[in-house]
Amino acid sequence: MKRVAIIGVGQSAFVRGYEGSIRELAFEGFKEAMEDAKISVKDIDASIICSAPEYDKQRSPAGVIVEYLGLIPQPTCYVETVCSSSSTGLMVAYSMIQAALYDVVAVIGFQKMSEISSMEVQERMGRGADIQWESPFGTMMPAYYAMYARAYMEEYGLTLDDLAKVRVKAATYGQINEKAVYRKPVTLEDFTDPESRLAAPVADPLRVGDCCANADGSSCVIVANGEKAKAMCERPVWILGLGAASEAVNMAGRPDLTRGLRVGIEAGEKAYKMAGVTPKDIDVAEVHDCFTIAEIMAYENLGFAKPGEGRDLIRSKETYKEGSIPVNVDGGLLSKGHPIGATGGSQIRTIVKQLRGEAGQMQVKDPAIGLIHNIGGVGLYGNVTILGRE
Repeated sequence: MKRVAIIGVGQSAFVRGYEGSIRELAFEGFKEAMEDAKISVKDIDASIICSAPEYDKQRSPAGVIVEYLGLIPQPTCYVETVCSSSSTGLMVAYSMIQAALYDVVAVIGFQKMSEISSMEVQERMGRGADIQWESPFGTMMPAYYAMYARAYMEEYGLTLDDLAKVRVKAATYGQINEKAVYRKPVTLEDFTDPESRLAAPVADPLRVGDCCANADGSSCVIVANGEKAKAMCERPVWILGLGAASEAVNMAGRPDLTRGLRVGIEAGEKAYKMAGVTPKDIDVAEVHDCFTIAEIMAYENLGFAKPGEGRDLIRSKETYKEGSIPVNVDGGLLSKGHPIGATGGSQIRTIVKQLRGEAGQMQVKDPAIGLIHNIGGVGLYGNVTILGRE
């Protein structure tokens, strides 16, 4: 096995209504990554473009984007696993380098969700479920995660306050993340004040404050083989472990909602095995907090807490920056927003910055190993990536 490293990372600001084209949006994350890596387009052997196509007006956006970025005639391909697309792109890039097809690969994720209305977005998200047997009955993303939240409440005594505390933590760090959509403080009182928008119901028991928001944004991760990484980069961040899994589309195929998302468990176990580490070795993590319940489930699915005890981590603030396992100290999806195809790359960028000691006010003390947990759909796809300084 060859060693493979990340030599550059970049991300646009995540916003609620990007005024430019998808070309220009992708350029913003790409430009930052290229400047970070200190390389030119001639150094890129291939590219992987990642998004969820149902939100794109442009068919086959890969060709359009790589032309604009100056990445022709190098080969490109398009990768989609809904919300986990760009972490899947990283896995494909890793495989290409392991196969000795290419030495340096750029993974570019983007999504301009404002190209369609919020109603259209929700309808398309609903189509992420089985369009024959499930989505015609009106289920959408908040409703699916509400099922998990209700199951956890019934089984483990999880409370509405526990969910709210996840959003309070996200806002604590979202305020200091210049790339985030939401940079305002959130308090527990915001969830009990009937005049507060965050307290408004969405899908019982989830409220507005329990849900992440759609956003426009891009991200870029530049990956290289070990020799190139050492030659090109002063501080490469090494890919230690990769894990991926899939799950039954329909909820009827998931008999126990109290165990969280099985793809997170399966992908985590594979990534830990490949990296030769355990959950106790993880110094900082990014998990897919599309809803507050999703973060609590991730604590347990990744082995940071036993089943039913994820709530204890947020109650004791162990997942804050100063805690035993800092999680989402960039604000997570709940504060940054969720531009589907760019989300995984943004998570990877955060962990790379942490491992380099470049996270500024969000910096965790001296992390050596970091983890990224990126979920597609309602646990339909799951990727876990483990990165290390050495």
